[in-house]
Amino acid sequence: MPIDEAQARSLRVGDHVTLDGTLFGIRDATLIHMFDRGRRTRFDLRGHAVIHTAPNVRKVPAGSNEHPAGYAPVCIGTTTSSRMERFTEPLMRREGVRIVIGKGGMGPATSAAFAAMGGAYLAIIGGTAALETTWIEQIEDVDLDDLNPESLWKFRVRGFGPLLVAMDSHGGSLYTAVEATAQARRAAALARLGVGA
Repeated sequence: MPIDEAQARSLRVGDHVTLDGTLFGIRDATLIHMFDRGRRTRFDLRGHAVIHTAPNVRKVPAGSNEHPAGYAPVCIGTTTSSRMERFTEPLMRREGVRIVIGKGGMGPATSAAFAAMGGAYLAIIGGTAALETTWIEQIEDVDLDDLNPESLWKFRVRGFGPLLVAMDSHGGSLYTAVEATAQARRAAALARLGVGA
């Protein structure tokens, strides 16, 4: 990280991605303050990935090589993405974000933003917070920290993944495919039982 539009568009559903470098942690309150309340961040998010998280951290003395921001990671897990759907387009358009990482997937507005600007959604399954925390080398910086734990976190990561590309800029979505399969299986099961859909 960071990546450009061509790199983002080269990602396809089913690919596996591992991130190195900078990763930004963001969540509901962060996004509400940035886009509904007009706050700006001092971070440059262009070409970067964001992960939907409100991490469990420990306050430590700031300024050391190990903990420059004054926070040590305790457990940095991922939260459900769907409730942040309305923020994908402005996050990409205004801030230049290319990749969103979360769990549970996102919807048509996110797919449209990815198609228009070149982005992808990388999926993490629930229950992997302890593993994710081992991929974070350091909390380098933090902004909008009055919202803690829903601050805007700047993590340094190494080997963050592999993560599955679950939505791409070409209209691909594992979530849409799974829903279609589930609906077809439901209809078939109901038909076998002689029950109308």
